Amino acid sequence: MQRSGATPSLGARHQPSGSNSRFNGNQLAFAEYVARTRDMLGRTHGKLGSADLEKIVDGNAPFELEPAAGYPAGQEKTYRRGVLLTHGLTDSPYFMRHLAEIFQENGFRVMAVLLPGHGTQPGDLLDVTWREWAKAVAYGADRLAEEVDEVYLAGFSAGGTLSVYQSLRDKRVRGLFLFSPALKITPRAAWASLHKLYSWLIPPAKWVGIRPDKSFYKYESLPKNAAAQMHALTKKLNGLLREHEVGIPVFAAASQDDTTANTPATLEFMAHARHPSSRLVLYTTDTEKFPPGIPVEKLELVNSVVPEQNILSSAHTAVVLPPDDPHYGAAGDYSNAIHYYPDDMEKYRACNGKSEEVFQGEITEANLKAGTLRRLMYNPNFAALKISMKRFIDDSVR
Repeated sequence: MQRSGATPSLGARHQPSGSNSRFNGNQLAFAEYVARTRDMLGRTHGKLGSADLEKIVDGNAPFELEPAAGYPAGQEKTYRRGVLLTHGLTDSPYFMRHLAEIFQENGFRVMAVLLPGHGTQPGDLLDVTWREWAKAVAYGADRLAEEVDEVYLAGFSAGGTLSVYQSLRDKRVRGLFLFSPALKITPRAAWASLHKLYSWLIPPAKWVGIRPDKSFYKYESLPKNAAAQMHALTKKLNGLLREHEVGIPVFAAASQDDTTANTPATLEFMAHARHPSSRLVLYTTDTEKFPPGIPVEKLELVNSVVPEQNILSSAHTAVVLPPDDPHYGAAGDYSNAIHYYPDDMEKYRACNGKSEEVFQGEITEANLKAGTLRRLMYNPNFAALKISMKRFIDDSVR
């Protein structure tokens, strides 16, 4: 077995671009914000010499959708209801595209923002702060509220955290859709900023991991500042949650085996979501074990084990994308194996190959012991999730 403990070298992508560490939307109309962001993405990726430039810009850019035909217009605004979509840490609006189509089919005006530091190069996360992310979400909520009678927020991972934060400060928000929400992360992230004492001398010390960044729509490299900002955001949010109840309807979907976000924190949040329409879809390897504190009528347990696909469990990364996604899906051209890089290149290459002996799931200790493990990037139960979302919308969005 070939192993390499060498630290990967930093590249141009690990430096700030100078174009994407602050939110610059301000009072722009949403269409103008999208156009300016697309231009920034094109220039930044062009300087990096990225291939498939058009595809990269399309996937990383903010976007908007009109509701499907046949739904009534708004009484005071153009549309009756709308939803703002916010992606997760190191991700991009690409991750919200399939959810956007579900909302569109159910009569929502859709807007999706790009969080500062994302979509360009990992180095843009070195200087960003969580308050810049919050500004982007607040901007999106403002633009959406100009067009719709009812404002809803939907977020994946850190986007879920930011959506809850915005809802506690914005009385216009009528409901939340949370997917693998990062309501609490590892306490080790609180110490992530200590690198500043010495990383001026040792630049790689600014990074949790320096990786190939093979995906078009997601960073694989992660700077410590990003982890520190997430810790600061969740600390701020949990302080607010101790002072405020969440009375609006909440739909949440999460994996019991999540190793990125703290699932017990999500369970606790949903246990205190007092609106009777609130629902939690929980992907688990044990559908006989009901988590305490959540009424059975608010809970849907989904078996996350799919033996015929070598799927051992769901994962943090697996909730919002369907199996037919061309990049991350079952036959997609991307494989998530960064947990092996660079220390076990044999398994890293196996994950990136087409071997039928590779398992998929969350990178838990038990799953890693089963054999070579690719982190699952799609939801084999996505069709059922779509049905659950529609049921929640029909019950609570009136």
